[in-house]
Amino acid sequence: MGLFDLEKHFAFYGAYHSNPVNIFIHMLFVWPLLFTALMLFYFTPPIFKTPIELWDQSLLVFNLGFFFTLIYAVFYVALDKKAGFLAALMCFACWVFSSSLAYHLGYSLAWKVVLGAQLFCWTGQFIGHGVFEKRAPALLDNLTQAFLMAPFFVLLEALAFFGYEPYPGFHTRVKARIDAEIKEWQEKKQKKLS
Repeated sequence: MGLFDLEKHFAFYGAYHSNPVNIFIHMLFVWPLLFTALMLFYFTPPIFKTPIELWDQSLLVFNLGFFFTLIYAVFYVALDKKAGFLAALMCFACWVFSSSLAYHLGYSLAWKVVLGAQLFCWTGQFIGHGVFEKRAPALLDNLTQAFLMAPFFVLLEALAFFGYEPYPGFHTRVKARIDAEIKEWQEKKQKKLS
């Protein structure tokens, strides 16, 4: 799979998210998962210190939270300039606001908020897969790809609702690939049962 092949990434993720209720559940819970993960990453040591951080504890720390935010943002822009730029802005907004919340809550309360939110959001997503999609989540087949694509996938799903398409014919081509992947999965599942 090409690293920056949006069609392949979207088709892979879409094959695990074809049920509208499951897609909606993911739209509600994926970005909060990223936000709360960044909250916890706020408490990791800085990769390098800025002059502001040398005074004392700073609100925005260039740590693992910033590092992952940067990776996500660059990857999304490389996949699609317009939607990727919006996704990058959303990632950096999550980093800023999650850092602010973590800074004000402090570690002893922040990790409890993160744990509660993560458990709630993951439970919702597993219900979406088990009850509505009737298929295991993508993360069981490709953990990195699932975690990296999930926020962008739900953003593209939301933008598609308003008519956005990365390029003409994108949705038609991806739909054909998703249908083919689902058919292949169903055939493998049928062979295991027989």
